[in-house]
Amino acid sequence: MTEFADAARAAAQALRELFPPTPLQRNAFLSERYGAEIWLKREDLSPVRSYKIRGAFNAMRKRLSSEAGEVRFVCASAGNHAQGMAFACAHFGVKGTVFMPVTTPAQKIDKTRVFGGDNVEIRLVGDFFDQTLAAARAYCTEAGAQFLPPFDDLHVIEGQASVAVEMLQQLGGPPDILVLPVGGGGLSAGMTRYLSAVRAHCEVVLVEPVGGPSLTAALKAGAPVEVPITDTFVDGAAVARIGDLTFAALKGTDPGQVFLAPENRICVTIQEMLNHEGIVLEPAGALSLDVLPEIADRIRGKRVVCVTSGGNFDFERLPEVKERAMRYQGLKKYFILRLPQRPGALREFLELLGPDDDIARFEYLKKSARNFGSVLIGIETKDAATFPRLFERIAERGFAFRDITEDELLAEFLI
Repeated sequence: MTEFADAARAAAQALRELFPPTPLQRNAFLSERYGAEIWLKREDLSPVRSYKIRGAFNAMRKRLSSEAGEVRFVCASAGNHAQGMAFACAHFGVKGTVFMPVTTPAQKIDKTRVFGGDNVEIRLVGDFFDQTLAAARAYCTEAGAQFLPPFDDLHVIEGQASVAVEMLQQLGGPPDILVLPVGGGGLSAGMTRYLSAVRAHCEVVLVEPVGGPSLTAALKAGAPVEVPITDTFVDGAAVARIGDLTFAALKGTDPGQVFLAPENRICVTIQEMLNHEGIVLEPAGALSLDVLPEIADRIRGKRVVCVTSGGNFDFERLPEVKERAMRYQGLKKYFILRLPQRPGALREFLELLGPDDDIARFEYLKKSARNFGSVLIGIETKDAATFPRLFERIAERGFAFRDITEDELLAEFLI
């Protein structure tokens, strides 16, 4: 344990070549809301806007010190890990190859290219990440290159542990409660191992997305298992299988300390932090804040640190974030209405709407051979209590309808 703590401190010191410690900031907005002293460890303010630069840098540093001759590094990533490796390649002046799925947004490709410059080659391979990963590993075998894992690597874990080194120095000791996001487990394994090694005792709360609960599944099975990814919205943490090394560090976790964050609720958190605080967080970066309502009773009066793990948010996703947030808050509904095909029927329906009900979607196909036509309607409102009353009025008027807001299959196809 002492050896790991020394390695984490050495990683933190070496990182000063790249950037100063990321800020640890007391957040007045959240502190007042929850009656606690809430601090944010702002990993979204690193040079690549995520903590991933730490592990990539440390692993590269360690391997360069032990390898003789020229080394080429390889990774498979469509996001923060790719950018962290590219930045480290440019810093050390070594060559790297980043494999990305063909479907990777241009913004992420461009940012990786900017960070890596002439030191990094980007290869777009495969429609799905498994295909990209297989291509990257095959290239390593053919070219004799060094594969740089995103989380399941001791040196990567040591690098991520540097977040805990900085936190303890900045806070002057451990917080009462530490809230961490979990994807592949590199950050949570590194930080918890370091805290244990230096005997900095605090309660640790872990949060993973509902659409990719790899730690929850592993704790239940007693070993890492593959889980189906049911929602890719939290792309920075929706991992199908937690790492073997990272799980070894987390296997003693009480399952009651692991929380699942619904993707639509995360959208509410992203919006709140942007609108109230001007803080831009990616979905995975918002995980540690999203769980606060669920643990409000246990954090009251306590000193809490939440790690905001990343801020690489594509603003083209804002409409999706707003849509999902409104659906979670009950402020937007979609339903299919069976409208009689007679003059005045549509006017009768419109008269049922309240003053704050806004039609955001309306699609009506009139079919001359039928007595009824189907209408797809999306309505936004200011108060979630509006909808039960509206649906009562619609039913009383004799219109048949079906609420499809939570029907994932229909909503994905129609909306």
